[in-house]
Amino acid sequence: MVFLRMAVVLASLAVFGAVPVAQGDDQGSVDRPNVLWFVVDDMSPHFGCYGESLITTPRVDELARGGLRFTSAYATAPVCSTSRSAMITGMYQTSIGSHHHRSGRGERRIHLPDGVVPVPILFQQAGYHTCIGSGLPGRDHRGLSFPPDIPPRRLFGKTDYNFEWDRAIYDSHDWADRQPGQPFFMQVQLHGGKLRDGSPEVLKAFRQRMEQQFGSRTDPADVTLPPYYPPDPVLLEDWADYLDSVRVTDWQVGLVLDRLADEGLLENTFIIFMTDQGISHARGKQFLYDEGTHIPFIVNGPGVPHDAVRTDLVEHIDMAPTSLAVAGIPIPGWMQGRDLLDASLEPRVYAFAARDRCDETVDRIRSLRSDRHLYIRNGHPGRPMLQPNAYKDAKPTLAALRRMRAEGGLPELSEHLLFSSTRPIEELYDYRDDPFQIHNLADDPALQSVLGELGRALDETLERTGDPAAETEEEYDDAMAEYLRRPNPQVEANIRRMKRLREDNL
Repeated sequence: MVFLRMAVVLASLAVFGAVPVAQGDDQGSVDRPNVLWFVVDDMSPHFGCYGESLITTPRVDELARGGLRFTSAYATAPVCSTSRSAMITGMYQTSIGSHHHRSGRGERRIHLPDGVVPVPILFQQAGYHTCIGSGLPGRDHRGLSFPPDIPPRRLFGKTDYNFEWDRAIYDSHDWADRQPGQPFFMQVQLHGGKLRDGSPEVLKAFRQRMEQQFGSRTDPADVTLPPYYPPDPVLLEDWADYLDSVRVTDWQVGLVLDRLADEGLLENTFIIFMTDQGISHARGKQFLYDEGTHIPFIVNGPGVPHDAVRTDLVEHIDMAPTSLAVAGIPIPGWMQGRDLLDASLEPRVYAFAARDRCDETVDRIRSLRSDRHLYIRNGHPGRPMLQPNAYKDAKPTLAALRRMRAEGGLPELSEHLLFSSTRPIEELYDYRDDPFQIHNLADDPALQSVLGELGRALDETLERTGDPAAETEEEYDDAMAEYLRRPNPQVEANIRRMKRLREDNL
């Protein structure tokens, strides 16, 4: 459907400055840089350059030393399809109707508002070759060898956009297919934290791979978990596997960088390294705490300062306008992201994020953060923190937490933060002094002015960006029809529960 509220959104957006397109003999003029995005699944800033010490990540650290590292970068959505829909348009997922995870895939299709197009189209119109894949000939997004007879469609990388789009926005899966001298826009899609996901057989193979590729696995005994996760062997093993997925990601980044260097392309390639949301864990992915939205964000390439660090607030939708500006392509006025390299722009005062339905699980959470405080507003305070969700509940970590709770062995902090039967309408955290967002300060008398300021600023943000109404029952039923194409008793039970909660106005 076309979202009429966009008339309000588009009218309210500032038109950012744009750099004229570089002129050359033809569209393949070599004075225009290539643009390459590393987009990694389900990973927080657990790299050496961000302070992780249990593992080494030399290639990502090298990228940071040679460029600009942002320490306060956040995804505007904590789940893949909504985050990626925002990323590829440079707009909030709530503004383009792509805010529900895996939506627009039934009979009710989602169309981008008039005039709004995915970023690859803008690069194509400027003469760029657009491509999406692993960046590694013969290897897939996991870093594993492709079979020799792999179908061409399987070579494309992950998209997961919630709106209607044409596959032709990508010319191919790799920059090797471009015309001589033609610049390219490449999205390198890496499996990231998902490497540890899957069946016991998949996990066993992943662990064997660590032994073979790196000579060892990360020792679970050395892992320090966030304080709200009890040091159960299952959770420790999972976090160790996750850190090993970071090691694989770092290795893959190195292979792509080496390829660029070998082909003489590295010095003229503008690179952004980021992840689509934080670690997939109980309080991470799908939620708006730092564990779910804080991401690594590194920029490297022509004109970028070396070994530089910025602490100002950055949103992942800033990738799009920053990349367009570097390529000399005008930034559309409808785009809500900002050119991070435009020195004339004042630093962002607030960063916005939103969570809506994830798979069959209905929720509605909005957040706004300043340079010190994180404000969260829960649209369904009568519902438990960890509502049933077949995707997350299938993870060994969630099963272990629920087992400990059933056995009465769950620590009080875990019970309070993970399994509370209701949620406060408002949450407020000093995330500088409380990096794990444990202490809700919303009732602190000394911080009522901060609470009020952020609450009013969130209201203004929701109005300015055209925050959508709640999903209707008809829209939910249409989306769930797609989920139920394969029988899943757990999903079916969760859908019935969601409908009961809706009937009870919770």
